[in-house]
Amino acid sequence: MTYTPFKFIDVPGPKRDFVGYGRHAPRVRWPNGARVAINIVINYEEGSENSHGAGDARNDGLTEVIYSMDPAYRDLAAESVFEYGSRAGVWRLERLLTEYKLPATFYACAVALEQNPEVGAWIKEAGHEPCCHGYRWEEVWKLSAEEEAGHIQRAIESIEHTCGERPRGWYCRYGASVRTRDLLVQEGGFAYDSDVYNDDLPYYVPVQGKQHLVIPYSFTYNDGKFGLLPGYGGPEDFVDNLKRGFEQLWREGETHPKMMSIGLHPRLIGQASRIHALREFFDYALGKGSVWFTRRIDIADWWNTHHASFTP
Repeated sequence: MTYTPFKFIDVPGPKRDFVGYGRHAPRVRWPNGARVAINIVINYEEGSENSHGAGDARNDGLTEVIYSMDPAYRDLAAESVFEYGSRAGVWRLERLLTEYKLPATFYACAVALEQNPEVGAWIKEAGHEPCCHGYRWEEVWKLSAEEEAGHIQRAIESIEHTCGERPRGWYCRYGASVRTRDLLVQEGGFAYDSDVYNDDLPYYVPVQGKQHLVIPYSFTYNDGKFGLLPGYGGPEDFVDNLKRGFEQLWREGETHPKMMSIGLHPRLIGQASRIHALREFFDYALGKGSVWFTRRIDIADWWNTHHASFTP
């Protein structure tokens, strides 16, 4: 009897790859011989979430409020949690990053920056990277192709206005639609997208006859586990997770350097006890040495210059 391997059917969107770089991962070289490239990602969504005031039929429930209000009613508590992020949390982050002189990538929703232009001014003044997180903090797979393309264009124009430069990176809310990557390549101005969670290194994929760069993101080293996802019981769990992940990557980096994405939300990490844990991690990583704190666009530019031949 001859065994017939399982076969997936053809479906719209990117093809799945279960192998990647495989057993013999490439030996990456980061600037100054760094063992780990750390990218701090600030998810700036406040003011672009689902709300009645924005014309939506429901509230956005991704907050620390442990209550499920009937969507027919306006949830003032949830709204105020998002407001904390833009009123207080983001500026606590600003003070910490300024103190440590560390660069960051902003996964920024265009409409969120429109609600608080001072955040866009800070991104511009500090040289942080505005990476587009959508026009709004929206579920793009629910949009038509025309709507999604239109929102991409509106987001570019809006962020260029608030931050002084167009975004060159893209990250959807949670996940892309089956057409998102094609639309980004068609637009022509994006250097990368981060709509995957499947590797510790960037890689190229063919899209419409071009080599498109993908820089994977992570939910593992993410403050979303404070209330939004099952996970952290307290700040000590957060910093322990970051330290252990960094320590392992640092050890591997003696021969095979990789990258580490740390996802932050001003309404979550911006609370005083949690920012203290983030400070503890910064001290730990900087004290260890051989680490490259960098923006995502810098990883993209470095990869294109030094590792364009690496293909899974």
